[in-house]
Amino acid sequence: MTAIAKYVPLFKLRICWLITVSALVGLAAAPGFSLEKAAFLSVATMAAAAAASALNHYFDMDIDRLMKRTRRRPMEEGCTPFAALASAAGLLALSVAVSVWKLNYMATVHLMLGAFVYGVVYTVWLKRRSWMNIIVGGLAGSFAVLAGGASSEPGLCGAPVMLAVVLFFWTPSHFWSFAIVHREDYDRAKVPMLPSVVGDRKAAFYILVNTSLLVASSFAPLVAGSLGAVYGVVAALAGGFFLYRNFQLVRDTSKKMAWMNFKASMAYLGALFAGVGLDVFLG
Repeated sequence: MTAIAKYVPLFKLRICWLITVSALVGLAAAPGFSLEKAAFLSVATMAAAAAASALNHYFDMDIDRLMKRTRRRPMEEGCTPFAALASAAGLLALSVAVSVWKLNYMATVHLMLGAFVYGVVYTVWLKRRSWMNIIVGGLAGSFAVLAGGASSEPGLCGAPVMLAVVLFFWTPSHFWSFAIVHREDYDRAKVPMLPSVVGDRKAAFYILVNTSLLVASSFAPLVAGSLGAVYGVVAALAGGFFLYRNFQLVRDTSKKMAWMNFKASMAYLGALFAGVGLDVFLG
């Protein structure tokens, strides 16, 4: 058990769970939902996300040891580079096998694109080079929603596409709040997260602007008729609460308020996903 426990954090299971739920929301919003599809989609998505997380640990092991919050990550606790790469390869193979066998090729493409964006585009190409890293990296979650939609309908269908846009806008507001809290870590590792580049006050303003776009985009499925009134009410209430937290952060850029905004982003996404589920299954 000790050896297994050493490797489990390699896969960032909390992030994998979020990505998997995102895929399931995409499936729920598309026509033709079934529990069988949901089960196989969950396995394929979890495997792809875990593989991308292992790659992230592998490529970031040099800077992880510089930051307080990441000094105890698996690569610093005895997990070997070979184990990380082998795990990533095996999990990607599992994801491809399950999605091709039980879903379809388009779902497979979206899952692999999501893993590639997070494991390579974000981690290797952009994280250390540009403050736009997390904007592009946010596409990983969007591809998960598209994979869910494609599991039911291989062609692009309205609601999953619009929800993928929502998730794209959600990621910067979520992560930039987190980056304000841990700005000293990113400064130490010379990672150009937005607060390290422009300062906390400007970052808070950009978070507010981005969240405004996020909340506006969340009403697209309602306007298009893809989702109904239940979703609309939830989107309005959750969006209003998240914007309120953003305004508070603009006035007070302390780490405490940034952490509250970070938690509000999680509550917002959870509520929005619940709104999709309630609207689809009750409506």
